[in-house]
Amino acid sequence: MSEPTEPRPSTRRPADILRFATAGSVDDGKSTLIGRLLYDSKAIFEDQLESVERTSRARGDEYTNLALLTDGLRAEREQGITIDVAYRYFATPRRKFIIADTPGHIQYTRNMVTGASTADLAIVLADARKGLVEQSRRHAFLVSLLRVPHIVLCVNKMDLVDYAQDTFEEIAGEFEGFAARLNVPDLTVIPISALHGDNVVSASGNMPWYEGPTLLSHLEHVWVAADRNLVDVRFPVQYVVRPQSAAHPDYRGYAGKVAGGVLKVGDEVMVLPTGFTTRIVGIDTADGPVAEAFPPMSVTFRLADELDISRGDMLCRPNNQPSVGQDIEAMVCWMDERAMLRPGVKLAIKHTTRVARALVRELHYRLDVTTLHREEGVEALGLNEIGRIRLRSTQPLFTDSYSRNRATGGFILIDEATHRTVAAGMII
Repeated sequence: MSEPTEPRPSTRRPADILRFATAGSVDDGKSTLIGRLLYDSKAIFEDQLESVERTSRARGDEYTNLALLTDGLRAEREQGITIDVAYRYFATPRRKFIIADTPGHIQYTRNMVTGASTADLAIVLADARKGLVEQSRRHAFLVSLLRVPHIVLCVNKMDLVDYAQDTFEEIAGEFEGFAARLNVPDLTVIPISALHGDNVVSASGNMPWYEGPTLLSHLEHVWVAADRNLVDVRFPVQYVVRPQSAAHPDYRGYAGKVAGGVLKVGDEVMVLPTGFTTRIVGIDTADGPVAEAFPPMSVTFRLADELDISRGDMLCRPNNQPSVGQDIEAMVCWMDERAMLRPGVKLAIKHTTRVARALVRELHYRLDVTTLHREEGVEALGLNEIGRIRLRSTQPLFTDSYSRNRATGGFILIDEATHRTVAAGMII
């Protein structure tokens, strides 16, 4: 290991990467929209385009079906629907993007939850001819439940309604009224035609009445750094670094990903669950030492004192600690088709870097994501269903509410026999 050098100011900006997911009803044009973004931003290779053109001709399409750029599974192409979450990557001079093209079918709710759980922004599509349908509302509710901070409603297929302004405004007004019932901090509405490219990358000459940004321009400029919790210091320890080298026989560091707050060299921190305090004497990254760390940086902290710290422990501020406890109230989405969630079921829980066993003590209600109605008295949750439960873990967990910190407020449940992930949870 090289000799530690003078730390430098952090130059990484979390806003350089935008994660966004698509949502909406079946056949609203999600995959076509993503294909259009990739095509118009020149983010696809010639052989990819040639393959899509060949497949389009084989299907009898009279145009290049850009949806095929994301509908990569054979079953998806045959059925003409998105089944799994398709991740795609592209970049512009301003920003890098990670896209999750999520399914619209109700039976793939778990896939949609998976794709949106890490998103900074969600694009909800609505067909201009149909307006808001049940699945549009359902997906809007799900992305609000998952605390996606920015939502863009794209009113697609405007070419099929002659680019009518009144049609767009009617749909926009209806969605804004529905969003007022949800927790939507930032909402933008854009009229587009994914098939023809209107207002996707370039401004549309067919809709001179629309004076807002194109979709790509909005994605490039939306500010997401402020969405991360920079107040509550949270650092789940993932790995203890002990290089046994002659040059640095005493080196000991604690590696992981910053989940909240800003930590600087010299800061006092507390270690949970022991409660001991110490100070940060160094912050190392793959690019060398830095003076401070913040979400979502992956770093290694060197501490002033030799303390008993292991994977699953957490660093925080002495006067700003997470909740420490074994009883958890949470909303969960059940993802297993082979079994159901019932009171009394024993599962493994993975929360940040800590894994424990857990018992489902109560199932309070099942949530109808279409009507937002709470169905009390239910005995179980089935595949793709969402409900509120109470868990008891065998070890204390260091948690925040999901609304305050998605990293320390989220968890997954695992079947210990099969090691399948059976549920995703959001702590209340």
